Amino acid sequence: MGSDVSQFSASAAGKQHNWTLAAYRYIARKRLGKNQAIDLKSIASKSWDIAPGEAAVTPPAIYLPGQMERVTGWEGKRFYPYVHPARTMEGGINALQGPTRGYLVKDVWLVDGALYKGKASHWLSQKPSRFPTVIVDNEIDRGAIYCTQNGNSWFGTWLMEDCPTYALACNEGTPVTTAPSARYPLFTQGPAYEDWLDMKPLRLRSAFFRELVLFDDMSNNRSRHARYRAMGDKLLSHVPHAPHPGVFLLRGGDGELRMLRNELELAEHLRVTRGFRVVNPLKSDVPSIIAACAGAKVVIGVEGSQLVHGVNVLQAGGCVVALQPPNRFVSYYKYLTDRDHQHFAFVVGIPEGDGFRIDIDEVERTLDLIPR
Repeated sequence: MGSDVSQFSASAAGKQHNWTLAAYRYIARKRLGKNQAIDLKSIASKSWDIAPGEAAVTPPAIYLPGQMERVTGWEGKRFYPYVHPARTMEGGINALQGPTRGYLVKDVWLVDGALYKGKASHWLSQKPSRFPTVIVDNEIDRGAIYCTQNGNSWFGTWLMEDCPTYALACNEGTPVTTAPSARYPLFTQGPAYEDWLDMKPLRLRSAFFRELVLFDDMSNNRSRHARYRAMGDKLLSHVPHAPHPGVFLLRGGDGELRMLRNELELAEHLRVTRGFRVVNPLKSDVPSIIAACAGAKVVIGVEGSQLVHGVNVLQAGGCVVALQPPNRFVSYYKYLTDRDHQHFAFVVGIPEGDGFRIDIDEVERTLDLIPR
């Protein structure tokens, strides 16, 4: 890595004036509603397929009759081209997964969470500063960006999407991610995961790249499956593990509000009746979380980022059971379980105050539907 990174040189300094004008012109256009920005990937000097795309027929989710009728709200973009999530849950869809692609762009600036070249840009954060710094003190021969806007915003997305792309970045140059800031601090459990996953990225606030590689790595093809499972194997290598019935991952009041009123009651019920382990990720360190999740046949909890701790190490044939708020139905984990040869089940709650309640008997009956 040391040979690829140097202090800002005279050659880069000569281009600083041009960058400054380009960046501020872009910001001005955006604020005036005249943003005609060009995506940085579209001006790449080279692009290539890293892994091929493919097609597969999706399996159905596991759920009781009448569940979908309770759903009052959902994220429509997650179910495209379908308007309502019911069709996605039914399965039998011929899902097309695109290829994993790389893009090489030369002479690129990283400043305050955004990449620039002329009129082209690519955003790695969602809240750039009003007036970005013009101090650029790193010059990199060939870097590879693996972080994304969503991954910089949400822990679950970082672990499920950005971290698998890190392996691609290591093959293409110095793996680079944005440095933490007041708006985007490091995730509390991020360093521990990076340590166990052997991730050693270069964190930068600003830089000039002679060559920069970007990726299209959002398709759940076999390459992404293999890289994600390799991550799980690395995590499992740190803890002893044997099969056990399941783990309930508590959400509590963390993140976007999805308050399950009887969460503790349900978790205790499953602990007593089925031998599930109960974990509060907010009060546990990463080694103890992984040790508890390793070997689980079922990962259950309120739909949300905390489930990723268990999904990371869930084996083929295992099941994710999402407890869904009726006004915020999300199917993100189904796309991962479809990819990784696992099952996806859900129970939709009943509104109660500013939260919701899950029927314990419905959870029991849903668990009984999971293939052994």
